[in-house]
Amino acid sequence: MYDPYTTSALSVSQPDVASYWQAITPAARDLYPPLNRDISCDTLVIGAGYTGLSCGYELAASQQRDVVILDALQPGWGCSGRNGGFVLRGTGRLGLSQLKHKFGLDTAMLFHREYGDAITRVNQLIALGNIDCQPQPLGYYKLAHKATMATELANQAKWLQQEFGYQVQYLNQSEIAQTVAHHQQAFAALRFPDCYGLNPLALARGYATLAETTGAKVYGQSPVTRWQRIATGFKVITPQAEISAKNIVLATNAYTAKGFYPALNNSCLPVLSSVIVTEPLSPDQLQQLNWQHNSIMMDTRTLKYYYRLLPDNRILFGGRGAITGKAAADPIYSRRLLAALKHCFPALAQLKSQYQWSGWVGVSFDDLPRVYSPEPNLFYAAGYCGSGLSFSTLAGKRLAQLVAKEALPALPIYQSPLPTFPFSACRRQGQQLYYQWGRFKDRFL
Repeated sequence: MYDPYTTSALSVSQPDVASYWQAITPAARDLYPPLNRDISCDTLVIGAGYTGLSCGYELAASQQRDVVILDALQPGWGCSGRNGGFVLRGTGRLGLSQLKHKFGLDTAMLFHREYGDAITRVNQLIALGNIDCQPQPLGYYKLAHKATMATELANQAKWLQQEFGYQVQYLNQSEIAQTVAHHQQAFAALRFPDCYGLNPLALARGYATLAETTGAKVYGQSPVTRWQRIATGFKVITPQAEISAKNIVLATNAYTAKGFYPALNNSCLPVLSSVIVTEPLSPDQLQQLNWQHNSIMMDTRTLKYYYRLLPDNRILFGGRGAITGKAAADPIYSRRLLAALKHCFPALAQLKSQYQWSGWVGVSFDDLPRVYSPEPNLFYAAGYCGSGLSFSTLAGKRLAQLVAKEALPALPIYQSPLPTFPFSACRRQGQQLYYQWGRFKDRFL
């Protein structure tokens, strides 16, 4: 598997991900062709995931810029087409209470508003593009994986309601069993009212169509092999073409190849998240499970599990996987996920998984993403920490505003670059230690 921590180029011969989303999502059009002639443009966007496609759309639609979007494979091939499909009100790994502690209540309120705008942005683009991405009913459940977490969730609900007017709902263990599902590892829950699940690959492909329809030029199979500054901006080389661009937007996040842009490489750790999707549940299994909503769920573990009941009665279940790309396909990781799923739902003891895959998420040193211009006419957004579907869509709009020299909201994530990891060459050793600590904490503390 391609490993951006060790590999300096993303080959166009990389296979498609054998994911559930690939299996059920019809292609909206033929493959996007490679760029095979020299061109010039105002802004070149490198990376056709949610961030890059949203940026390209905004530049073309609102700024009337001549914009080109390149992807080394195809739009949505990376994280945008292989994630769990969770539209969440947030990003990074810091909750509102942590943001208040770090930046103060007023700034935390601005974060909350911005995260709400991110969901609104996703909903707007779905409507504008008439994107058939199978959105499911509203509702995200944050589950206490041990009894000692129940009081913390109850206090969090009161705080969010009082300080932010955010109408989360607290459920005790009995209420979860009656109104959500028979879940053996859920001792309490918070229900967030504006989050939901969808088909992430269909969303990415819909964004690509929307960007192209608006005037952005989208090319696949066009990896950037090198780039450099010139007097008029940048010269960018692909296998079949050369592009002259005034501005460059780096929208590669966790898939940024080693050495592509060192300031980004050393500030964003690619971490594997692994996913399984089960065979369809039988009527008896569904009855025993009593899963009454197609809502999305995530627990309070340090090494979290995330899951959802899909429209065709399969369960998607995800969590952290291997450390390296070389080990990503080891079946031990899918077996662990299936065992964890059955630990949550003992009635599913005989259930089998049918799809297994992995993908990279970009983790920042301080657990917050950035949308930033590190040098003139160069821009990036990265570091969503595995919670980027909604925010990366908004980040694309914010990048376009930066290109147009418009002011962004007064948030710290728009005012500073991603911080470099200390001892960046040893990040994976640190990751291994963190995983060991996380497993110990989740089990014993």
